[in-house]
Amino acid sequence: MTVTALPKLLDDVKNGHRLTNEEAVSLMNVRNRDVFLIASAADEMREKKVGDTVTYVKNQNLHVTNICKNLCGFCGFGKREGDEGAYCNDIETTRAGARLAKSRGVTEICFLSGVHPRFTVDTYVDLLTCVHEVAPEIHLHAFSPDEISYAAAQSHITPEEVLSRLRDAGLGTLQGTAAEILVDSVRKVICPRKLPTAEWVSIIKTAHRMGILTSATIMYGSYETARDRVEHLSLIRALQDETHGFTEFIPMSYIHTNTPLYQMGIGRPGATGREDLLMIAVSRLYLDNFNHVQVSWGKLGLKMTQLALLCGGDDLAGTMYTDDVSVDAGASDASFLDPVVMERLVSDLGRNLKQRTTVYEMV
Repeated sequence: MTVTALPKLLDDVKNGHRLTNEEAVSLMNVRNRDVFLIASAADEMREKKVGDTVTYVKNQNLHVTNICKNLCGFCGFGKREGDEGAYCNDIETTRAGARLAKSRGVTEICFLSGVHPRFTVDTYVDLLTCVHEVAPEIHLHAFSPDEISYAAAQSHITPEEVLSRLRDAGLGTLQGTAAEILVDSVRKVICPRKLPTAEWVSIIKTAHRMGILTSATIMYGSYETARDRVEHLSLIRALQDETHGFTEFIPMSYIHTNTPLYQMGIGRPGATGREDLLMIAVSRLYLDNFNHVQVSWGKLGLKMTQLALLCGGDDLAGTMYTDDVSVDAGASDASFLDPVVMERLVSDLGRNLKQRTTVYEMV
């Protein structure tokens, strides 16, 4: 992109031009100080959308099992049954986790687990029910489209029937995870046992049609190209145009250290800092139908997280208390972020930190 073309394009976007895929790929590939022009434009768009508020949710992850049918190449968490370190918690352990979450005053519990090959819809209903009984006031943000698809197949019912049963058991919102990169040629390399792109899209559409809101995610920096990332963004933007059912967009940087994909020499050693900042900034500029772009502090580290808040990010995700998935992949500081530390990061930028609910109502 020429010296004069970039400022013109960014001005056009700020004035309502909707980025094309080719333009977005060009922005993703910028490699010089023009990165900061893109970041500045994205920060202006953020300010126009949501003002100077940075939000977070007080939440706790509940890990049920690390046994997983998928064993994706980018993951250091999943185990086979019988592997050393494999576990599957019983209902009472899950109930105890819910009690702990309640004592901490969280507003959201987030299930974070492998896709156990023997789980059915009844298993997921039991998990939701036991937590909802202990803490009925806490929002349950749970399960990916891959879990919905697998539960439907295991139980010989449709994904819509699975979602209906889960909603009746207390499901609040569905996780927009298992997306990784929504390009099947990439999925065949990094997560070949997960559901294909079309099925992910279909289940998200079904959830939105039923009034179940979801997040939207991308996991970048492993194997895909800039064009793949933009193709993913294009699918997400089109879905939001159609359903308006996404609460936020969550870019998640690939943590490579302990993952088979990297250890086998197939995956890259994660995204660079330039790529991290551009992922946030271009997402903000491209996804003109999203209010919120989340910064995943557990994957970026706190200093890069603060910079990402200057590149279009407006949300700091959650307190989490534990994130074994990121930790097992190699992100040693991904377990808990104290709101006191969030306040320091945010106030240093001249912004205001506010606690939110899962669906972005202020607490």
